[in-house]
Amino acid sequence: MGQKVNPIGLRVGVIRNWDSRWYAKGQTYIENLHEDFKLRKYLQEKLKHASIAKIETERAAKKVKVIIHTARPGVVIGKKGAGIDQLKADVQKLTTNEVFVNIQEVRKPDIDAQLVAESIAQQLEKRISWRRALKKAIAAAIRGGVRGIKVQVAGRLDGAEIARTEWYTEKSVPLHTLRADIDYGVARATTAYGIIGVKAWIYKGDIMTQREADEVNRAKS
Repeated sequence: MGQKVNPIGLRVGVIRNWDSRWYAKGQTYIENLHEDFKLRKYLQEKLKHASIAKIETERAAKKVKVIIHTARPGVVIGKKGAGIDQLKADVQKLTTNEVFVNIQEVRKPDIDAQLVAESIAQQLEKRISWRRALKKAIAAAIRGGVRGIKVQVAGRLDGAEIARTEWYTEKSVPLHTLRADIDYGVARATTAYGIIGVKAWIYKGDIMTQREADEVNRAKS
């Protein structure tokens, strides 16, 4: 059986950028890395009902910019911006650097792998059948215009004594093609029988590198 590689990590530097964008050496690198983990963990726990797709960080000269991608920006921003002011104050306590918080809306949550995985996990926690949850997620993603989707659940499904893995696939998900824009998300559902792991892979089409685009343009001209 082939070894599994995170599709996002595999494509970083090819068609995807890093979620943490900064440069440091030695002890500063270690401190920044731990701080990034701390910031992400805190924000994901505090905003778990705000449908957070991903959190990016940028650093420059004693400043930290935190970019939160969310499907429900109103929940994060709050009434008259009170929510975001409080959030900024809370994040500031975790770091000595000056903090800037930026909110970006995810316009199509049905085709974001992380949000799809979290949605399935929430349904499993509400005792909805895993088959129904997976089929519903696939149907919504296909309506959203994706080129392919695969969703997987693993654990004690339906309260079975022996844990197993089940998955559904629709259209194609070319994991080996580096220029394929594949989004990947992981979530956990805590049920009465234990934890059920949820994974989602969504294929959104191909992204050409600059070199490939130049070759196509030369061929056309």
